[in-house]
Amino acid sequence: MSIDFLILMKSEMSLTLIIFILLSLKVFTNDKNHVALLNLTNILLAANFVFGFFFNASGELFNGMFHTNNVIALEKNILNLGTLIVSLQAFDWLKNHKHLLEFYVLLLTTLLGMDFMISSGNFLMFFLGLELSSIPLAALANLDLEKRKSSEAAMKMILSSAFASCITLFGISLLYGTTGTLNFAEMPKHLTGSELQLFSFIFIFTGFAFKLSAVPFHLWTADVYEGAPVPVTSYLSVISKGSIVFIFISVLFTLFRSFEGMWYNMLYLTIVLTITIGNLFAIRQNNIKRFLAFSSIAQVGYILLGLSSGTGAGATSAIYFLIVYTFSNLGAFGVIALVSAHAGKEEITDYKGFYANNPTLSWVLTISLFSLAGIPPTAGFFGKMFLVTAGAGKGNYVLVTIAVMNMVVSLYYYLRIVRSIFMDKNETPIAKLKGSNSIKLALAVCMIGVVVTGFATGLFENINTLIGK
Repeated sequence: MSIDFLILMKSEMSLTLIIFILLSLKVFTNDKNHVALLNLTNILLAANFVFGFFFNASGELFNGMFHTNNVIALEKNILNLGTLIVSLQAFDWLKNHKHLLEFYVLLLTTLLGMDFMISSGNFLMFFLGLELSSIPLAALANLDLEKRKSSEAAMKMILSSAFASCITLFGISLLYGTTGTLNFAEMPKHLTGSELQLFSFIFIFTGFAFKLSAVPFHLWTADVYEGAPVPVTSYLSVISKGSIVFIFISVLFTLFRSFEGMWYNMLYLTIVLTITIGNLFAIRQNNIKRFLAFSSIAQVGYILLGLSSGTGAGATSAIYFLIVYTFSNLGAFGVIALVSAHAGKEEITDYKGFYANNPTLSWVLTISLFSLAGIPPTAGFFGKMFLVTAGAGKGNYVLVTIAVMNMVVSLYYYLRIVRSIFMDKNETPIAKLKGSNSIKLALAVCMIGVVVTGFATGLFENINTLIGK
């Protein structure tokens, strides 16, 4: 039993061990050597990522409250990879930050909560993981204590998270009242489609929409992204959002499969609003973090488009796209983090003439934006193609047409930044930036991922095979 426990919960145990090591360093050592601490933490996170490929097994614990399989192990390792890249990109910002260890303890605590949430086989475990992953994020958003915007971001985030959690918990309580169970395996047998159960599903769906920043539950996103430190913003946009998508797939495709007719209509409206409003508001932004906030909102719409098919192909395309999105979005945020840490600039106009002194970084940002826009031959093109194809499998070509038309609109605001970088003149462009080896490694990984994952057709097939088992 103890061996099964350690194998099935290896990801959670690994993260707990790293958190314990960092807490011990905080309590028992002098933590002023930030460079050494950063290098040690990155080594531990890299080891955690590599460890995620070994000793994977399927099974359940705690009477079905916790379960895992190869798909869940893959999802957790995607989050591990994204967290490692975020950590590498945060090197230049954290090396002079007095709350370095606190940052990592909070960060890994949220990741631990996401792992529990993804492996939940019971709504109680799901909600505990959801709160464990949400509350520390508000503290992370406020890590720039001297900045008012950072405090505002934390306040808006904790209030919106609390509101979303209350809505979700109310939906869960109604569902428990009508089914008499919180167990995912047993609940579908008790779902009769009654009005109260449909009402409870609407509340649960709304809670997920808040966490995903889907329209019309997106209003907190841009302000939080702008006010939070850049590494926290990148973590929110990729890791936090990815974990919600993973559990959302499980809830829709297994637990509420009998409600497909209802949730498809809800997804239809949500997709149209999310893609369209996300794109239109992205055009108006001047702050580059707010710009990427609305860009991420639009990307959520495309993910939901793939999930709307209700098929294994939809789940496969969503997971594949999240791998691509991790490399693409973190590639863009890596450059933004470097500019913010060394030049203190976060406006789109600041990037005018950026190519003059920083040609390599300019190409990294451009390729990342091309991938987010879905321009071939970047991986983003293949990711969106799979999502649109999965959505088309449902036969609703009006929805697919709206999504494709919005992809054309998105080209405008992505290319607007590329034009500023390469074509617009600036008498005082950003000086040449010299990042640490850590951030260079992170950007290299992102660029390799953006290029390679698009042509690695075996990756999509492997994910599809895992889901089919």
